[in-house]
Amino acid sequence: MDTVSNDGYGQPLKPVGLINSTFRPSDDATTYGFLIPSNLFAVTSLRQLAEISNKVTGDKAFAEKCLVMAKEVEAAIKKYAIVNHPKHGKVYAFEVDGFGNSSLMDDSNVPSLLALPYLGCVEVKDPIYQNTRKLVWSTDNPYFFKGKVAEGIGGPHVGYDMVWPMSIIMLAMTSSNDQEIASCLKTLVATDAGTGFMHETFHKDDAMKFTRSWFAWANTLFGELVLKLVKTGKIV
Repeated sequence: MDTVSNDGYGQPLKPVGLINSTFRPSDDATTYGFLIPSNLFAVTSLRQLAEISNKVTGDKAFAEKCLVMAKEVEAAIKKYAIVNHPKHGKVYAFEVDGFGNSSLMDDSNVPSLLALPYLGCVEVKDPIYQNTRKLVWSTDNPYFFKGKVAEGIGGPHVGYDMVWPMSIIMLAMTSSNDQEIASCLKTLVATDAGTGFMHETFHKDDAMKFTRSWFAWANTLFGELVLKLVKTGKIV
């Protein structure tokens, strides 16, 4: 596991209404503690929790606390987490610190910027999301890799040139383009190294070089993608 700077407290953060994440979903330490995909997901989850508290448990006071916190985090995201990229325009940063510093990238593990519509955080057609999507699925994302057998997002957890099938699954899950979805499926099937399973990662130039022969998270997401496509009549 990564160590954290400043005697375990991490990089300095300015309290601006965002939630600190010392580690990413990949278990890697954050660069800047305000991990924006997780903050957006927290807003969605807090509102869902408020709905449960109102309609199921009847705890109106707790529901109100959840809604107040969701509103505070959402306002801070709008103020501190949306930045102007020189090529892509307004995009969501991956991480910020409240002091004006930001990290413009994406990691393949969910919550991710690419996965925001899948998590119910934004609408697919949201212009800021679409700008962000273009950024993260391009070489403007330092963890986007394109090679002989595939292209996709990786991350520092495994290292350079290793594509995570999870990112390709998320591209398909959040796509409204049938050709893009078909391309994702073709790539996923072609890069299983003959095992019949999704792996944690594979090398962009050689799918036989992979990590984790059994990775339940990616396998489950792939099954969810297939079921979604069956239910929507995309595949039979």
